[in-house]
Amino acid sequence: MRGLLSYSLLLATTTTTTLALPQITRTGRYLYKSDDNSRFYVKGIAYQQQGLIISGPDNPLNQPSTFVDQLADSAGCSRDIPVLQKLGVNAIRAYSVNASLNHDACMSALDAAGIYVILDLTLPLNGSIDTTQPTWSTNLLDQYTTTITAFSRYPNVLAYNIGNEVLTNGATNAAPFLKAATRDTRAFLKSMNSTALIGYADIDGASAFRDGVAQYLSCDPSNSGNGDTSIDLFGLNNYAWCGNASSSTYDNLNAEFENYNVAAYFSEFGSENCNPGVRPWTEVGTLFASPMTNIWSGGLAFSYFPATSAGHEFGMATLSGSSNETVTTNADFDNLASQFSKIQFVNSPSKDSVQASTFGACPQTGVQASTTLPPTPNDSGCGCVAQRLACRFKVPGGDYNAVLGTLTGTVCGLLAGVNGTCGDIAANGTTGVYGSMAMCDPVTRLSYAFSQYYDLTARHAASCDFDGNATLDASATDSPASALSACISNPSAISTPSAPAGVAAPSSSASGAGGGGGGGGGGNGAGRMGGEVGMGLVFGAAVMVVGCVLGGVGMVL
Repeated sequence: MRGLLSYSLLLATTTTTTLALPQITRTGRYLYKSDDNSRFYVKGIAYQQQGLIISGPDNPLNQPSTFVDQLADSAGCSRDIPVLQKLGVNAIRAYSVNASLNHDACMSALDAAGIYVILDLTLPLNGSIDTTQPTWSTNLLDQYTTTITAFSRYPNVLAYNIGNEVLTNGATNAAPFLKAATRDTRAFLKSMNSTALIGYADIDGASAFRDGVAQYLSCDPSNSGNGDTSIDLFGLNNYAWCGNASSSTYDNLNAEFENYNVAAYFSEFGSENCNPGVRPWTEVGTLFASPMTNIWSGGLAFSYFPATSAGHEFGMATLSGSSNETVTTNADFDNLASQFSKIQFVNSPSKDSVQASTFGACPQTGVQASTTLPPTPNDSGCGCVAQRLACRFKVPGGDYNAVLGTLTGTVCGLLAGVNGTCGDIAANGTTGVYGSMAMCDPVTRLSYAFSQYYDLTARHAASCDFDGNATLDASATDSPASALSACISNPSAISTPSAPAGVAAPSSSASGAGGGGGGGGGGNGAGRMGGEVGMGLVFGAAVMVVGCVLGGVGMVL
């Protein structure tokens, strides 16, 4: 049987890691190793098992309701790291992790094996910025900062992705929310003295869209040359190369990005269209050679584990045995290993010859997005408002993401009938208008709208029912507007975030397996893992059902 491998690997389990890998930094549009200032290229693979997908009208993008946290599975890392070394990678991409679990063993072993991690901060379903109903809210910020805190001890974290395929050719109004997430993530990383980069993985598409997204995510909306809202690493999920294509396949793409101001790489590549199951991976020789090395910094092949999308079967390794202790690789794996082994990194230009990035004005075409960004979500302010509201959403057990969206639509319709509005909880990335409560988590936003309706209908108890989904606190006398004014003095404020109270890097005694709760926030746009253009895979750890504790949808009104 081809590639039958079973390994035993001693994994470190201490709370600290020994620095085995140099930090990767960005100068201009290039990545460099901090120890010798040589060019760094991502030569990696996507590393996440596909979660459970339940298809249906409520899941048009075929998002999974579970995800597998590979980096908390020490036995899995023991099994897979020797295989990754045989493949010759220096990086993996993980699409979702459970920050409450312990990742010491896997991260330490990856570091010792010379493998960096590019980590998406998003979670499936409700743990990402949504494509069509985006918000940048307290629950998402808390999720991002909690994950960063959990991984801050690991020196081999190369970059944190703030989103994956959130923007599409027909929907770019979420772009300001991505820039706000970049701004606040950067401020948080600086406060922790972290040198990790900030990335985004873009779906491929028409040239105008692709270029517009790239330029917008690296522009300065203040027109002052400031890079605080710019990503460091633009990833393109590119599947243009098919079979044994010509190097000219990338000519137009290279022309688009030849003057790009930050680093760029292929965050996914490897089309299944021409040679299903036996991809020759001949694009590797082109991607890691001139002229592409003048523009791109490598890429991540898709995918280590099996993944199904758009009728194609991706994956280079399958598991077997009573405890999935054995990994079997296929011809795809062998071909990629062969191509990776031929790479000779081009060590130019030298770091001292590269000028720092300049951050220009934002593009006028390719994206329909305002240069006015949402504020930094205010945890304490939103919590203060929530405590003062009279009519509150009655949080049920289990996944209540769908009911939040339905109830928000219902109450906004009712408000319109009593001369009210949902403007305070609405956010519009196209016009750059953000309601004062739009930064709050979905439960607080819905409770605010419930309380508005209760207040505008003479505070009748019957107005705070919503088919049994609301609960009344008659002792709360503030109107919603008064609560907002008392708790949030400057709804447009930009600040340096902090991790939620009580959040700290997990101790070494924490379990390395099992599931955990999901994050919240406008969610089904960004957990998608690519495949060919238009694929809607979402990955989301030990398999967990995403608990939508703070879930919900963001209304664009």
